[in-house]
Amino acid sequence: MTAGVYCNRQVVITGPDTTISEVAKLMREYHVGNLIVAEKQGDKNVPLGIITDRDLVLLVLAPQISVDSVSVKDVMSSPLVTVKEELGLFDTLDVMHKHGMRRLPVVNERGGLEGIITADDVLGVLAEATNSLMKLTNNEIKHEQETRS
Repeated sequence: MTAGVYCNRQVVITGPDTTISEVAKLMREYHVGNLIVAEKQGDKNVPLGIITDRDLVLLVLAPQISVDSVSVKDVMSSPLVTVKEELGLFDTLDVMHKHGMRRLPVVNERGGLEGIITADDVLGVLAEATNSLMKLTNNEIKHEQETRS
């Protein structure tokens, strides 16, 4: 169970100079609440930061800053915390907890973006595992009852 196995590999990326208006349009178009800010380095996208819908509200809209006067690099979360795709799921959770982050970009050994893992992704995995344990327990009880009858 690693971050690379459970991350979402369908990631919407943008550059650091993208306007806030364009960010909002991308979030709407792709139905996402965050974009990974990355730059192309050779054949890989290297993540630089992350911008969320919450960042837009708290850092641009609430203080009534003109969306045309700032770009992604002005409001993105940086320095960016990432996890390597081979990192275990529980270790990934520890990183999220330590840094107070619900979303982490997942990178390969060369630092290239592979996907994003969220707290919701981890909850889904844990829910499936819990459900499997419940089925196991129920099957064990059923098996005991059948063999003792």
